[in-house]
Amino acid sequence: MYKYSDFDEAFVRQRNAQFRQQVERRVSGALTEEEFRPLRLMNGLYLQLHAYMLRVAIPYGTLSSAQMRQLALIAERWDKGYGHFTTRQNIQFNWPKLTDVPDMLDALGDVGMHAIQTSGNTIRNVTADHFAGAAADEIEDPRPTAELIRQWSTDHPEFQFLPRKFKIGVTGSPNDRAVTRSHDIGLRIVRGSGGRTGYEVLVGGGLGRTPMVAQVIRPFLKKADLLPYLEAIVSTYNLMGRRDNKYKARIKITVFENGMEKFRDAVDARFEQVKREFTGVDPAILAKIEHSFAPPAFRSAPGGGYETARKADPVFRAWTETNLVEHRAPGHAIVTVSLKAHGATPGDASAAQMRLLADLADKYSHGELRISHEQNVVLPHVHKSDLWALHAALKTQGLATANIGLVSDIIACPGMDYCALATARSIPIAQGIATHFKAIGLEEEIGALKIKISGCINACGHHHVGHIGILGLDRAGVENYQITLGGDHTENLTLGERAGPGFAYDEVVPAIERLLRAYLALRDDKAETFLEAYRRLGAEPFKAALYPAEAARDAA
Repeated sequence: MYKYSDFDEAFVRQRNAQFRQQVERRVSGALTEEEFRPLRLMNGLYLQLHAYMLRVAIPYGTLSSAQMRQLALIAERWDKGYGHFTTRQNIQFNWPKLTDVPDMLDALGDVGMHAIQTSGNTIRNVTADHFAGAAADEIEDPRPTAELIRQWSTDHPEFQFLPRKFKIGVTGSPNDRAVTRSHDIGLRIVRGSGGRTGYEVLVGGGLGRTPMVAQVIRPFLKKADLLPYLEAIVSTYNLMGRRDNKYKARIKITVFENGMEKFRDAVDARFEQVKREFTGVDPAILAKIEHSFAPPAFRSAPGGGYETARKADPVFRAWTETNLVEHRAPGHAIVTVSLKAHGATPGDASAAQMRLLADLADKYSHGELRISHEQNVVLPHVHKSDLWALHAALKTQGLATANIGLVSDIIACPGMDYCALATARSIPIAQGIATHFKAIGLEEEIGALKIKISGCINACGHHHVGHIGILGLDRAGVENYQITLGGDHTENLTLGERAGPGFAYDEVVPAIERLLRAYLALRDDKAETFLEAYRRLGAEPFKAALYPAEAARDAA
């Protein structure tokens, strides 16, 4: 894992000291809230509905056990004993006192963490595949690329006041688990001629009020050209992007209004200029970054006892069938730990749970953890002979729920319970769906399904790309929930289609039940997923299930 250099350490300490002074000036009244706002946002501090919220970066979703323990300490000492993991691979603390935030930032700095550029119109936390460095299908670990981008983009003088926020995602696998096509820039590591690796570069993706799928701007980019090409894209957008309307200021609108051909030509022209001025990355820096992500020393012993335990313990067997993924090293598995126990708040982890995960990472996963954009925690390198003991330990803190990829593994934004921008609640909807399908015993029968919920049109819950998406809106002071169908967050990213009129708060769970019972009746066999059935049959039979009265009228 990457560890702070002397420069990183000094930079973060200086920023934290500067912000401490800014907080003191705000508390004393020397700064008004309006004057303080841009200063706090540069350090990841928001003002939410009920309190300040501190958003902490977890670059490319990678955490050490020491960092996870520090997050637990921060949650207990300065918050309400828990943190919330987000779809941007960040963690949010929802209840800090303003006067405590400088101490929280210093505590983060002690373990090589910060909250810089987790807000504002700048390049945000760089995200990556949460199975990076472990996945069997991986061409190359994307984290060295993500770390290089993090270093390049942090406090970049030209890109601190972009037209709008800017997001970059990186994957090293053909199976895209980083949702790269929903990013302002998506990078997919691919093999070119002669087997050399480079990048397929995507641009102009994004969800929110105007969802768009990123387009390929460069099918193959040499690795040596990465930073000058990124510089060319972002600087072109900085000049061409609209600043007259924040709803039209994202790069997806810039690409759409100008057309890909014109935008690509402008980027290519800028790229040629940047390349002439670019001196390259110091080979020693590149070597240090790449060395930081060298794989651990995997055990070569077979996974003894694993199959015996699976046969003997049906609860353990169910967990292995949903929460494990094939590892690149024989005898190992990638473990996804669900933060979606039925009835829990998706993405929340208590301090006790975080400490247990840190301990288990040390004992079973070479001290490494990942945070997924799906708001779960990953132990990336677990030997199969350790899985039964790991599962038993997870049960002690309610972390052994066997539901990854099922109905209750729901992405949900904080919604109106916390967020000042939200227009409806998300968390109670997610909790209601999860507990309901567990109670009626249909979760396992339904099988693979992605439900994603957003509490407003900003789409932090990724509802546009859910197999079933739920968007909460305000209709004359009343919560109203639109349902979209057929979305897909993978390398074949597809935006869901709105099914029809919205539902009242208490109608959402019954509507989802009708929808999924219709799927069970319509599917070819148990192997056909909801998304496959939707694509085969089209929207009409599913709309009929959602709106039975309307379907009956049409039939009459």
